[in-house]
This record gives sequence, structure tokens and C-alpha cells, in this order.
Amino acid sequence: MKKEIHPEDYRLVVFKDMSNDYAFLTRSTAPTKETIQWEDGNEYPLVKVEISHKSHPFYTGKSVFVDTAGRIEKFKQRYGNRKK
Repeated sequence: MKKEIHPEDYRLVVFKDMSNDYAFLTRSTAPTKETIQWEDGNEYPLVKVEISHKSHPFYTGKSVFVDTAGRIEKFKQRYGNRKK
């Protein structure tokens, strides 16, 4: 491995999946200003993520439909019930 190219500031960080409230503790250099109290009673930095292995369809085997920002409604308003 090359020297002086890897970060030195690894610390324990909690990553929390906001779609299902699943959280896990791991080492990371991800920057964050939020903290959370973990199961062991200690406080760790918190990184919020949109999706993790507990909610991603590839890992769960389930197709999850998420309508963010009303995309279907916008599509229906724009194109409506067009008939040929």
C-alpha cells in the first residue's frame, strides 16, 4: 500500500437508514455534526443514509415503490389520459 494516501482519522460512527430506522455501528471518516446514543450507552457521530442493505431491493429481494415528490401525480398532470 502507498504511504500517506489513506485517512488517519477513522472513528466509530453510527449509520442510520432513514427509510426503516435500521442502524449499525462501524468505523468511518464520514463527516457529521449529529450524534446518537448507541446501545452500549456511549455517544457516537450519526450519519443518516437514504438506503442500506436492509432496504435496498437488490439485497431484500423485494421491489419497493417509493413515490418521492409526487412524481406519478406530476406525470399524470402533464400527460393525463391521452388516447390514440
